Amino acid sequence: MAEEKKFKRTLVTTALPYANGPVHIGHLAGVYVPADIYARYLRLRGEDVILVGGSDEHGVPITIKAMKEGVTPQDIVDRYHKLIKESMEGLGISFDVYGRTTSATHRVTATDFFKTLYDKGEFIEKTSQQYYDEEADQWLADRYIVGTCPHCGNERAYGDQCESCGTSLNATDLINPHSAITGNVPVRKETKHWYMPLDKWEPKLREWILEGHKEWRTNVYGQCKSWLEGGLQPRAVTRDLNWGIPVPIEGVEGKVLYVWFDAPIGYISITKDLLPDTWERYWKDPESRIIHFIGKDNIVFHCLIFPAMLMAHGGYHLPDNVPSNEFITLEGEKISTSRNWAVWLHEYLADFPGKQDVLRYVLTANAPEAKDNDFTWRDFQARNNNELVAILCNFVNRALVLTHKYFEGKVPPCHELTEQETAALNEFKDVKETLGRNIETFHFREALKDAMGLARIGNKYLADTEPWKLAKTDMARVETILHVAVQIAANLAIAFEPFLPFSAARLRKMLGMADVNWDKLGCLDILPVGHQIEQPELLFEKIPDEDIDKQIQRLERIKQENLLNNFTPKAVAQPCTFDDFLKLDIRVGTVTACEKVKKADKLLKLTIDDGLKGRTIVSGIAKYYVPEDLVGQQVCFIANFPPRQFKGIESQGMILSAEDADGRLIVVGPQGSVKPGVQVK
Repeated sequence: MAEEKKFKRTLVTTALPYANGPVHIGHLAGVYVPADIYARYLRLRGEDVILVGGSDEHGVPITIKAMKEGVTPQDIVDRYHKLIKESMEGLGISFDVYGRTTSATHRVTATDFFKTLYDKGEFIEKTSQQYYDEEADQWLADRYIVGTCPHCGNERAYGDQCESCGTSLNATDLINPHSAITGNVPVRKETKHWYMPLDKWEPKLREWILEGHKEWRTNVYGQCKSWLEGGLQPRAVTRDLNWGIPVPIEGVEGKVLYVWFDAPIGYISITKDLLPDTWERYWKDPESRIIHFIGKDNIVFHCLIFPAMLMAHGGYHLPDNVPSNEFITLEGEKISTSRNWAVWLHEYLADFPGKQDVLRYVLTANAPEAKDNDFTWRDFQARNNNELVAILCNFVNRALVLTHKYFEGKVPPCHELTEQETAALNEFKDVKETLGRNIETFHFREALKDAMGLARIGNKYLADTEPWKLAKTDMARVETILHVAVQIAANLAIAFEPFLPFSAARLRKMLGMADVNWDKLGCLDILPVGHQIEQPELLFEKIPDEDIDKQIQRLERIKQENLLNNFTPKAVAQPCTFDDFLKLDIRVGTVTACEKVKKADKLLKLTIDDGLKGRTIVSGIAKYYVPEDLVGQQVCFIANFPPRQFKGIESQGMILSAEDADGRLIVVGPQGSVKPGVQVK
């Protein structure tokens, strides 16, 4: 394990989101909320820390979106950079700077970085064959090539991945490839590019990671080890594209820096924009440390490729830790921007105004630190109502209301402590050490439990001491109890500052706390005797079912839209003659009774008025219909099928149903009311 070292300053970076769409809860849970908690904690400790973020504004996803909308790539990045920046601010992500990779500073920094490596002979040149669209007169990046996936048969697979089965592909793997620009079949042409020989740096990377950073998270260390054991290969640092930073080599046109090479240099250039005169202290001083917060899809870039670039360049120190989270799913399904299956931050802020901290709390309490976790709207509601409202808000409100009721809002004196105070103090005396250690080791879920534990202690303390009863007989005892309760509330304002900054600020205002002192966490003298506190306000409120139902219904609509958009009708069955059709006696009947078939989850027993003697039909539609809803409904059925036995019931026909895109069965019937027994012609 790497020897623990004290640092003078800390640079915290967050993965740069692509500026081709909004930010969703997957981004927040994986990167931005934990990074903000960590930076806020260090500031609370009085340490020198800067939080650096920005938009990744180059690359093919941006050019594809621009092409689809008929605008320029610059139009796309301007729009989404603004939206992302404002959304992050709305959630309280406390960036010291949120920059962009289309800035003049970044262009110069990335260009100079490439030139340094090029002049040092750190690149190798390779000529290879790549796809080219002759009509568009353009090289085709992987995402501009569409074809049939050789694994699952999806006819809309991209040249780098099939989004249907998730398999990674090479463009040459596709069956019947064609250009996404013109639809033409592309040709292969030779092109020259520059490559970073990662294999050259493999020995140093092995030593640096496998021997020097065994304290890194298991998922990060394990993925790095797997790549290193598989052997690193040269990787192209340039590509044929007209959007990006031009390759600074004389005589080279139509080539730009590959976005994976360009983007991480953005951390440096954005730091320069913030601190043009002192940025090197954070990047080159050995008494500074760098912490990269990323999602697990970026581990390789931040732990192997970017460090190799820094090693090749020289002068920069390498990241000290790369705390990567796993993925978070939404209602049991993988978040997908292309399918709109996400909770978008800007929409959340509009739908739940003033509830930024609720989302921060839920994403931290359910953070995918060791494995993928699921976000559900019902869990979101339950955590707000049962934890933030019933525990944290309940304690703070009771402590402050009682203080105003009995002591006009002034902090009462503390007299002799009893076993009840001693027990409460013993429970939270180590909170500063425990909470701090959990944050410093990137265990944010546990740290949040430590903070909420204080509120639980406070609730139990008030429930056990019952000051409202003692007020009739022993006001000195009430003074001590509420002195302790108000001090616990002040502790909560400190403990929750990194996690719930909006609520912590409101609590500090109610308590009249001018500042927040981390060293006071765990103490009972934060607020002096006689200190005036303001009238209490509820920190949180219950979220009603209807607000959650709206979100669930929205997701259900999206799911149905996706099914319809991706629905491909089955091939038409083998031809039949008109005489074959005439053999079927299709009639309309009215359902007079309906019930579930015992010990058969899929079956319903329907009693049908067919205009004759009536009949019973057993149908496999129980998954899609409540029996009572079918009574009185008219349905089409085949009347001349021979009877069949289902669970001891004789079925005298077959109900006609249509199968929807999601496999749901919908009973077929006439548009208007007709007499039972009429035939369908």
